Amino acid sequence: MTAAAPLSVAPTAGVGLRPPHYREMLARRPALAFLEVHSENYFGAGGPPHFYLEQLRQDYPLSLHGVGLSLGSGDPLDQTHLTKLKQLAERYQPALISDHLCWTSVEGTHAHDLLPLPFTRTMAKHVARRIMAAQDALGRRLLVENASSYVAFAESDMTEWEFVNEVVAEADCLLLLDINNVYVNAVNHGFDAREYLDAMPAARVAEIHLAGFDTDARAQCLVDTHGKPVHELVWVLYRDTLRRIGPRPTLIEWDADIPPLDVLLDEAAKANAILEQTDALAA
Repeated sequence: MTAAAPLSVAPTAGVGLRPPHYREMLARRPALAFLEVHSENYFGAGGPPHFYLEQLRQDYPLSLHGVGLSLGSGDPLDQTHLTKLKQLAERYQPALISDHLCWTSVEGTHAHDLLPLPFTRTMAKHVARRIMAAQDALGRRLLVENASSYVAFAESDMTEWEFVNEVVAEADCLLLLDINNVYVNAVNHGFDAREYLDAMPAARVAEIHLAGFDTDARAQCLVDTHGKPVHELVWVLYRDTLRRIGPRPTLIEWDADIPPLDVLLDEAAKANAILEQTDALAA
């Protein structure tokens, strides 16, 4: 199959495409700016995931969102993973390709989790070099996402937002700004979410993520579960961020306890209402 040229993403809302919604998405084709899929779920050559994605790709721009590049690891970059990601990108010509500012593997063992990094200049340069190598292998710029975290490193010599800024500038990559993760980390680590968001480089923010979190009373922290509606305080931060940087493609993430499609579409409609207000204010 020869893929069509990439479709551009409008600065409005999309949703994550998940298997429980495959058939309904294909039947209804709701009005959405884009669809996002987890890259690794499509590394196989065929099967139902590709059957549905090939058809939906005709109507929606795609964002490939990965969890396996392990950009902060000390291991060499996984060339097999990069090759599969490049083949997937060549097949579907996505508008956006992203992964996380984290590490997921060490000495060939995968943790199957997005693990935090120490916020040091040495680590920032290390991650930036790996992002540049991945971009060279893929032949295009990556978006990197700020990750949620539940522990902090004593070695850190800068704030998380200083670290994010240094990485994206050094690597000359783009930023996937997850506002829910900023809020979760602000509560968990005791910093001001607005100070973080105000420091984000507007010119590099190419996509925004919104999701829900849970409260772990035992651990006394917030957990980024992607299993609930976007919290009202996250919506407030989203509105404030758009006022500063302008509208951006915005994804509603929902990966656990996946609800009916209409619930996701309602969340996307809320994002669109805020995006429209931002556009009107800018005009």
